[in-house]
Amino acid sequence: MIKRDVLNQYGLSTEVKFCINCTISNQRPRIKFNKEGICSACSFSDYKKNQIDWNSRELELIELVKKHRRNDGSYDVIVPCSGGKDGSYVAHQLKFKYGMNPLTVTWAPLLPTDIGKANLHNFIQSGFDNIFGTPNGIITRKITNLSFLHLGDPFQPFIYGQTNFPLKIAVQNNVQLIMYGENGEVEYGGDMKNALRPTRDIEDHDKHYFSGMPPEFWTEHGISLADMKPFMPPTHEKIKKNKTEIHFMSYYKQWDPQENYYYCSELTGFNPNTERSEGTYSKYASLDDCIDGFHYYLAYIKFGI
Repeated sequence: MIKRDVLNQYGLSTEVKFCINCTISNQRPRIKFNKEGICSACSFSDYKKNQIDWNSRELELIELVKKHRRNDGSYDVIVPCSGGKDGSYVAHQLKFKYGMNPLTVTWAPLLPTDIGKANLHNFIQSGFDNIFGTPNGIITRKITNLSFLHLGDPFQPFIYGQTNFPLKIAVQNNVQLIMYGENGEVEYGGDMKNALRPTRDIEDHDKHYFSGMPPEFWTEHGISLADMKPFMPPTHEKIKKNKTEIHFMSYYKQWDPQENYYYCSELTGFNPNTERSEGTYSKYASLDDCIDGFHYYLAYIKFGI
């Protein structure tokens, strides 16, 4: 039994409304609807198609990499990447088109799949350095269990690592630029605060990714601060001292997962499933973790998605 009240936890409305343009409802956390009843994801999709000058955006990207590029052989950008189509596309573009020297970082899936491991191997063999973060298995299972019971989402420990591990590696290697793929908050319906800018404030991490779970929650349930340390970010002081910037390639490039799939199939050794991935409409998404389907099913139970 999931113990936490989803309506209270996520601030959801008791009146369910659907976007007039797609299948999403107002039960997706942080999504907004305009006066016409169109969701923020659809509004942003229309904005991308009709109002953005992508040539101008690429010029912004060129100026950004020029600012951060190093000529001494050291890393100049961190790219979170599991070997999937999106992170691989970002890393390959930055290295081979824009002349950067990326260090890719991967946080271990909870239950890795064979195809996910093979894709990461193929990606590294296509010309990339990679750091793989694997936390204590006992602690990971405890946090996963607690997250399932209290949030209805076993992915919480993975989300901690996925968002915090790149920050740690950036600070440790004195790299200021972190480049993610798409900004999920604006691409798929969420907080539109950063819709018109390429970056995300570090302070947004807690609100967007950690479901309001304070550190005290874990200690109250027998997980020590030392146990949680691998999952946590550097201090804000260290992040700011390093002048860390989080950017999204989807701001600079017209983001298309299907095109990313074609690109990486050709250039980074990426292979899809033989059938569509559980809980998705494609063969190339959610390949890395055996519990992805469980994650989607719980999203259906909580949010009707």
